[in-house]
Amino acid sequence: MEFSYVAYNKDRKLVKGKLSATNEATAHNLLGSSGYQVLSLKSQSAFFNAEKLSMSLGNVPVKEIIMFSRQMALLLSSGTDIVASLELLQTQVTNRELKKTLGEVAADIRGGTSLSNAMRKHPRVFPALYWRAISAGEKSGNMEIVMRQMSDYMEKRMITEKKIRSALSYPIFVVVVAVGVVAILVTFVMPSFSSLYDAFGANLPKLARVMMNSSGWLKQYGLYIVGIAAVIGGSMYAASKTKRGKHELDRMLLHMPVIGRITNLNELSRLCRTMSLLFKVGLPLPEIMALSVQNTGNSIVAESVAGVQQDLIRGEGLSKPMGKRSFFLPLMVQMVAVGEETGNLDNTLSTVAETYEVEADDKTAAAVGLIQPIMTILIGGLVALVAITMVSAMYGIYGQIS
Repeated sequence: MEFSYVAYNKDRKLVKGKLSATNEATAHNLLGSSGYQVLSLKSQSAFFNAEKLSMSLGNVPVKEIIMFSRQMALLLSSGTDIVASLELLQTQVTNRELKKTLGEVAADIRGGTSLSNAMRKHPRVFPALYWRAISAGEKSGNMEIVMRQMSDYMEKRMITEKKIRSALSYPIFVVVVAVGVVAILVTFVMPSFSSLYDAFGANLPKLARVMMNSSGWLKQYGLYIVGIAAVIGGSMYAASKTKRGKHELDRMLLHMPVIGRITNLNELSRLCRTMSLLFKVGLPLPEIMALSVQNTGNSIVAESVAGVQQDLIRGEGLSKPMGKRSFFLPLMVQMVAVGEETGNLDNTLSTVAETYEVEADDKTAAAVGLIQPIMTILIGGLVALVAITMVSAMYGIYGQIS
């Protein structure tokens, strides 16, 4: 959440600015720990907050931002100034929104705005995590290094998300095929056999009668069942968009068998990557935690990170507050403690992220490997049951004719 503030600094000068914090109390604590005496603090949040949009949901694909960041880093390291670099890249990009955005950013810089503040005006292309890292690079004079780090971070995150989608695609395909097979059997196959058996006046076996009656009932009330299912699904989707509903859904995802562990590992690896990146570019830990809260879509994770941030501001460090919360696994807590003691927190967090990514990949592959044979057996069993029922009914007819 963004806050605008008016305060006195340590020199008793009146200053204005903006900062990110999870709530108003945390914003007060952040300003107070920086030596500011707050006069006014107002929330800048709106009903629709574009800052929270994921890069992958905008009109500019993540791979375009990755390519832009790498090319920008190369141009800056070769001595080309920022405006000239932006204008050169604007002529090369093919995405219309990115091309337009780069032109507007270059125009703002010519008017005296910094690169980070110019990017801040375009949250659909450059989210808060991106332009804040750029801002830190401007202050440290390592803009090209920050650009490279951002491109590496986004690429690793994109690869991880792609692996998850690829792993889930086959089970979803199998489920769709299974539903299609059942629909064909109920709509076309079973009614045809039922008409045939009725014409012969056959005395069908019990299993065949049950399946025929079920088929007729499903065909008669199938549309109503689909409608009820659609209403229930729509209601659940609408509930998941509310604060309480999303909170419960996120909690369920973290506590489900198998899936819960994978979700936990993926969220932790993303958190570690984000913290490592922001620590490397030189942002203070309280601000890193605030940006980490914004960078997660899971409300349970956001609550845990926000709680760590508040304890951190109170002077409890980083590893100790993490140890109080079950979301943070023991390995991460121990490695963060080591990083705090050695002063090598960024590399420690990066190592933890890689460890959790490997474990998450292994568990995802194992889960998918278990789903595939189960679905195959279920579909095969269904088809076999129908075939056995039909054959037994045919033999019943032959017996009556004989």
